[in-house]
Amino acid sequence: MASDNAKKVVTELFEYAGVKINGSKPWDIQINDERFYTRVIKDAYLGFGESYMDGWWDSERMDELINKLALAKLEDKIKGSWKIQWHLLRSKLFNLQKQSRAKEVGEKHYDIGNDLYERMLDKRMNYTSAYWKNANNLDEAQEAKLELICKKLNIEEGMTVLELGCGFGSFAGYAAEKYGVHVTGYTISKNQYEYAKERYKHLPVEFHLDDYRNAKGKYDRVISIGIMEHVGYKNYRTYMELVKETLKPDGIGFVHTIGRNDSATTANAWLTKYIFPNGMLPSIAQLGKAMEGLFVMEDWHNFGPDYDKTLMAWYENVNNAWDELKDKYGERFKRMWDFYLLSSAAGFRSRETQLWQIVFTHIGREQPNSRIC
Repeated sequence: MASDNAKKVVTELFEYAGVKINGSKPWDIQINDERFYTRVIKDAYLGFGESYMDGWWDSERMDELINKLALAKLEDKIKGSWKIQWHLLRSKLFNLQKQSRAKEVGEKHYDIGNDLYERMLDKRMNYTSAYWKNANNLDEAQEAKLELICKKLNIEEGMTVLELGCGFGSFAGYAAEKYGVHVTGYTISKNQYEYAKERYKHLPVEFHLDDYRNAKGKYDRVISIGIMEHVGYKNYRTYMELVKETLKPDGIGFVHTIGRNDSATTANAWLTKYIFPNGMLPSIAQLGKAMEGLFVMEDWHNFGPDYDKTLMAWYENVNNAWDELKDKYGERFKRMWDFYLLSSAAGFRSRETQLWQIVFTHIGREQPNSRIC
């Protein structure tokens, strides 16, 4: 498409979404390089994100800009290039989340540097959404999330908990310290494993640097907080079968995950290329099918707007600490990270993405008493 025609098409699409090229509103887009228009037409969201990383455009409120574009569903109006089509096709042909590929996201995302995560996250190093009801700041909201999970699990002193994807050990540390349970956690991130092992060495917790599929044993509770986004649609049933195998007959299973409104087989091309290799978000239908015949779904809680607020808090933390990080990470990384955090916040704001907590039990088990009001 000729550049003049591309500019005309992109300008009209953005105006349809309530965004003006070089406009004066905070969410308007400021173009720094005219090649932007052809790149967006050619590569859709991938080109949009990459052109921001390259400094081809700016926006005072990128979160609101992307929220407006998402609400207008502009990406549906652009077919995209062969790069996009190959991205979609390969997820259908191959199991991108198979065990041999599991460590890739650990190495390329979770292991990029604890100095970044220590400045971005709360004091407990939770790298999943907080729960902001009655909370005044990120630390309080993340602790409220951990307490909410403990209540949903009805955990009691002496119980054993298997955590598939334990991150930096925030849940394991909290549950062991406050409730006296023994937590066994699995992570594929070397940095997370070493951090958790050192920080919580005084508590009844144990961590494994291994794929979740290698977990063994029987536990009173089996949970995951933020790894379903890495499991992949070809493996949802395998995940649920593992939970069934490791969960005691009277136990409770629990999943905390980002979700999407429709069933798909991949995430957007920019996010999987630069942030979460091989990632994808499940739908209600996909998770329901994976649970069918294995579990009774006891509760399905959606509080997606809380993730918007969490991401904006992370963005503010990174920006406040950037002087301490810039020499190591550089400006292009900063633009990539800003796009990641702000576009993700926009996804929750537009309700394209959701945040679910799912409680389930073995078929035939007595319904557990809830400690949640």
